[in-house]
Amino acid sequence: MTQNKNSSPRGGFAPLITRRDVLALGVGSAAAGVLPFGRASAAEAPATSHGRGARTAALAALDRFIAGYCEAMNAPGLTLGLADRDGPIRVSAYGYTHLEARVPVSTSDLFEIGSISKSFVALTLLQLRDEGKLDLQAPIRHYLPWLAAETDYGEILVHHLLTHSSGMPEDAPVFPREPDRRPRQAYAPGSQFHYSNWGFGVLGYLVESLDGRPWPIAVTARILKPLGMRNTVAAITSGSRGRIARSYMPLHDDRPYPRHGPLAVAGNLEVEDAAGSIASCPADMAAYMCMILNGGAHAGGRIVSAEAFTLFSTPYIAAPDFGPTASYGYGIAVDELDGHRRLRHTGGMVSFMSALHLDLDAGFGAFSSINAQLGYRPNPVVQLALRVLRSAQDNSPAPPMPPFDESAEVADAASYQGSYFSPDGRRLEVVAAGGRLVLVRTHERIALQHVEEDTFIADHADLDLYPLVFERDAIAASPSSAGANRANAGASRPVVALAHGPDWYARPEGHARPIEPSPELARYAGAYYSADPWAGWVRVVQRQGRLWMGGTDPLSPIGDRLFRVGEKPTSPEVAEFIAFVDGSPHRLRFGGGEFERIEAA
Repeated sequence: MTQNKNSSPRGGFAPLITRRDVLALGVGSAAAGVLPFGRASAAEAPATSHGRGARTAALAALDRFIAGYCEAMNAPGLTLGLADRDGPIRVSAYGYTHLEARVPVSTSDLFEIGSISKSFVALTLLQLRDEGKLDLQAPIRHYLPWLAAETDYGEILVHHLLTHSSGMPEDAPVFPREPDRRPRQAYAPGSQFHYSNWGFGVLGYLVESLDGRPWPIAVTARILKPLGMRNTVAAITSGSRGRIARSYMPLHDDRPYPRHGPLAVAGNLEVEDAAGSIASCPADMAAYMCMILNGGAHAGGRIVSAEAFTLFSTPYIAAPDFGPTASYGYGIAVDELDGHRRLRHTGGMVSFMSALHLDLDAGFGAFSSINAQLGYRPNPVVQLALRVLRSAQDNSPAPPMPPFDESAEVADAASYQGSYFSPDGRRLEVVAAGGRLVLVRTHERIALQHVEEDTFIADHADLDLYPLVFERDAIAASPSSAGANRANAGASRPVVALAHGPDWYARPEGHARPIEPSPELARYAGAYYSADPWAGWVRVVQRQGRLWMGGTDPLSPIGDRLFRVGEKPTSPEVAEFIAFVDGSPHRLRFGGGEFERIEAA
């Protein structure tokens, strides 16, 4: 259900399935003797005679990109739905839903769309507002007085929940397992953005309270049926399992996932939480996009009023999780693409990844989903789809093809190059090679895969438990960074150290110096596991006098055995160590889950 473009499993790992393993299973090119990506199945709406040639060429270019993208990103299968204001343009399927048996994906297969469900929640509530049943500026406890939440910084309005600005945690349960485990607010509501599945879970119960029917039944009656989305299900249950595509997840879920690591078939999942409960197919999503492109209208009337649609698509609060210029409306992100107004969202499930983009000015929408959870979203596919459709409509030059895998290239690779030494004298050498980074150890050259910003992973047995994180000088900054945006200013600082799990290596010419480990913090370090498929593994290490989750997210003490997760001082995410035996914790509470310490990991 998480949306973050680099969203990762808890513990800070960025799951990234082996190319050789997937090729052995038959997901390769035509030369490998299997069905090429882009030819699994497709249905295309007719274009006008004068635009038919341009559209055909545009879609052929898109197919070529998807073929390369799926191979580079190791996607087992992919679905695509394209629409304009008149209806579906094309629905297509690529690759396989069953790798071993080489069963191709069908356009009727359901893919779990994750947090794209949040836009359905928002539109359902706006419909209830149109009916006079909901005040968006009213406190949520006006409607749900039973809600368990500590709101020390201010009352939470419905508006705050719709815009992820309530100050509440991301994944706390709506109904705490224990009375004293109520989720806590971390900042004044409305003051900043923090993505919260908890908030949209609460909104699902608000729908139930106002409509009189559970969320899945209400959204089916109010949105799915009026739009003719007959194949879509509003809850992922045993009854819908036979229609949902077979899906995949990393075989090794306790470590960062290299792009071509081995896969395992995902298990069954039951989801009715409104934050991410919908499974759909590309034709149904095309109908949904057509309604949004028409401002809430469809052939049978309106899903929401014009006024309510304006509320839906208004940018209320800066949403840096979606990009440096993005804002958030009601259940959907709002920004621009090439100067055009764009609505968009992504969806991440345990074993599916999805993206939805809508160009409100040009009147095109694109939806795509992949039947695996590999740590990315198919944003490049849907963004390119909007651009090629627009170029065909305008009879303008075709847009340039983006790289298949952005992790292959590193901006300013030379800034990372150099020798790094641990306090005990071990050495790591990093070399820039044609826009990529290579780690050199004795006689080995290990290619590094870029995850985000200064974080990389290495597909090597000695380095695969944690990502490699380059640290920049906190003191020095070049004069050119003055007035630059935050990301550019950060990148302008020189790289001074390299961290890998509990290990730390410094450049001899930098200001960074080693910090002695703390015996007090040492007792918390270890591997913690939860059988919850949303949780999995958390590895806690001590490095440079601090605790780190997954080697990437710092833990700052805020109470007795209680730590804030991440650098942001207002983050509502906390980790609590419990069940101490002989001075060491045997359990960890984090993100609404409980993890057990595993000594053999």
